[in-house]
Amino acid sequence: MKSFHLLPLLTLLSIAPLHTHAQSPSQAAPTVPALLLSDIHLDPFHDPAKFAALRAAPATGWAAILYGPASPTQAADFAHLQETCGAKGIDTPPALLQSSLHAARKQQPHPTLVTISGDLVVHQFDCRFHTLAHHATDAEYSAFASKTVAFIALQLRETFPQSPIYFALGNNDSGCNDYGEDSDSDFLHAAAASFSADVLSPANRSAILHEFPHLGDYTVTLPPPIRDTRLIVVHDIFESRRYAKCGGTPSNDAATEQVAWLRAQLTAARAAHQHAWVMAHIPPGIDAYSTFVNHRDVCAGQAPVMFLASDDLANTLADFPDVIRLALFGHTHMDEMRAYTTPAGTVPVKLVPSITPVNGNNPAFTLAEIDPATATLKDYTVYSASNQTGIDTNWGEEYRFSTTYHLPNLSGASLEKLTTSFVDDKSGTTDGSHSYQQFFYVGDTGAAKTIKAAMNAAAMQIVWPAYACAITHADAASFRTCACPASPPPAP
Repeated sequence: MKSFHLLPLLTLLSIAPLHTHAQSPSQAAPTVPALLLSDIHLDPFHDPAKFAALRAAPATGWAAILYGPASPTQAADFAHLQETCGAKGIDTPPALLQSSLHAARKQQPHPTLVTISGDLVVHQFDCRFHTLAHHATDAEYSAFASKTVAFIALQLRETFPQSPIYFALGNNDSGCNDYGEDSDSDFLHAAAASFSADVLSPANRSAILHEFPHLGDYTVTLPPPIRDTRLIVVHDIFESRRYAKCGGTPSNDAATEQVAWLRAQLTAARAAHQHAWVMAHIPPGIDAYSTFVNHRDVCAGQAPVMFLASDDLANTLADFPDVIRLALFGHTHMDEMRAYTTPAGTVPVKLVPSITPVNGNNPAFTLAEIDPATATLKDYTVYSASNQTGIDTNWGEEYRFSTTYHLPNLSGASLEKLTTSFVDDKSGTTDGSHSYQQFFYVGDTGAAKTIKAAMNAAAMQIVWPAYACAITHADAASFRTCACPASPPPAP
């Protein structure tokens, strides 16, 4: 995600008191736990004086360097690097990664699976690297980016050695630059080697090594006791409106190939009577933040800002509501939902909140409960740090889906019901709307809380309906129809 501060977006969401949580309803059937992570954005340059040692060491030696004592000049060196690269916030230092993983393990030491929906490395990775290594080659850059990714994979493997871990790449995870990548690159080959070690199943390991190096996509089988479910991972940087090859040349060839591959995977799952999860980084649909802050007058004919260059990915997902039990994304750093709905049904979409606090949010991770018979997300709980550093702090429950929204699961039917209620609530004042506004921005404190407290009902009646339409409509035309209802006829 681009490194902007999200406080302007908070003016789009109203204030709401925290719900008092009721006791969680009993489950009709046993569930299995899953840990959902996104947008780690680890900063290996947080102590610039360690950079030379990191370049010289293999990824297996990074922990001793990154978790060791800070250099005497760390604060000054880091401040200079932040200023040089125009950073607008602080991404995840090594200590925060360590704190996050320890907190997740404390809550659930043996998840059935772990997912990471992209953006493993720090924002402005290319600027930071080249500021500290002026004469480095492209190959040296790619190698250092690969080691950063490998180190994160190693940390997760050491934290959850008995759990298969499934990674997607994000726009910052590149062998050349943000939103840049080439097919069959050295970086993708290196990432395949790192990620294949974490899935545990030999068949899944072979699938990743075979499929991933081309475009960063792969399909694997989710572990038992989850039944007959394949996870389809898409490196959708190639779908982004900002994508270019490493040399800077725009191209949609990879996107066309990628969507055809995804459709073939979903078609095969349907034919085999299997369920599917789809995981990628950038969610299809409306970029509500950019649309609003750039003052796009959608109702006057201006196009909303889209995350991706076309509707192909959204349309492909929407064509398989009978197959897809869950789609996971990240990128916005916020705790969000989407519902891709057609007459045939609804695909439920969860945007996982970030570990990085770069946008002023508190770090967070999500523990999910999965129905193994149907691969449905039955419930989830978001845990967050009590401050933005996430270090030497308490991690506690932010909210629980079932007791907040009073729904039995995050199935397509449940999410369609919930998101339709958001659209119908034009003033944004129902309990469900309040809860969504409250938990959208993890750790709603400080300046964020002050700005939201200044919101008034009139502003909310303009903003909330449009935002709710972005949750429920993934293409520009239907979003406009939802957000811009026809004016009432003039009075006689």
